[in-house]
Amino acid sequence: MTEGALVAESRGVLAHHARSFRWGAWFLPKGAHDDAAVTYAFCRLVDDVVDEAASEQEAVDGVEQLEGELTGTHPASELIRGFSEVMTRQEGSLEPAFELIKGVRSDLGEQIVQTEGELLTYCYRVAGTVGLMMCQVLRVNDPRALPHAIDLGIGMQLTNIARDVKEDAERGRVYIPAEILALHGLTPEEVLSGTCNKRALSNAVRWLYELGERYYRSAEQGMRFIPWRSRLAIFVASRTYRGIGVKLARRGFDAMAGRVVVPWYEKCFWVGHGLAGALATLVSKSYRSHSAQLHQALRGLPGCASV
Repeated sequence: MTEGALVAESRGVLAHHARSFRWGAWFLPKGAHDDAAVTYAFCRLVDDVVDEAASEQEAVDGVEQLEGELTGTHPASELIRGFSEVMTRQEGSLEPAFELIKGVRSDLGEQIVQTEGELLTYCYRVAGTVGLMMCQVLRVNDPRALPHAIDLGIGMQLTNIARDVKEDAERGRVYIPAEILALHGLTPEEVLSGTCNKRALSNAVRWLYELGERYYRSAEQGMRFIPWRSRLAIFVASRTYRGIGVKLARRGFDAMAGRVVVPWYEKCFWVGHGLAGALATLVSKSYRSHSAQLHQALRGLPGCASV
């Protein structure tokens, strides 16, 4: 496969699967768009190795194969080679990719999160790391940007979790921490079986939404470190994704009513909202430094703020 064919195939994956991010991707410069597509295709591959496997053993073997291709102990596919080249330019690192694989590996078998700290660590691994990868893709050089980029990934993953409570339960996964469910009189087993009190579960999902908003707000403080045109893209992608949570809030955080879908005309509104947010960074020069408290559970992980 030629480099052009890899980019074209990766752009196809991005267009088909990343329905919110692709609205932002329109604003990326061509080179960054190509690199973002290859990076997304890699992340999608890692996710699918577990979620699409016919058995747990097949998933385990697939994850080990990916790690081997990244470390060079197995022959690498065109996608892995292309992704590695994107990540290691300008002295970049593959460390976030290995953290992503750790997060996906934790989804093997039943996954029941016990504490808020466990939830945030999981969100860091499967999505915060993508923020770090995008810093490399977008040539974001200021190290102050990294914790904010992680926060955008965490915020988006919390939106995912709030939206997909029902689907995840059907896969044997409960990401709302057991300690939070207990505060609302619920157990993970009730979520898995679909027998939990609807109002109580809605209140637990509201907690997820509000937690995600803290991370989104922090993420926007770091947008000023992104080159201008790419900043437009990330603002649009962020606001469009936040629209999922807003839609969920409008229906009372009812997680069992099926997946929230934001129609195209509402996405157009969020695109405008994102562009306005990006323009606002040109007017306001104030910057609030990252709150290390947001990364208290993540100490020692690559890119995280020190506590």
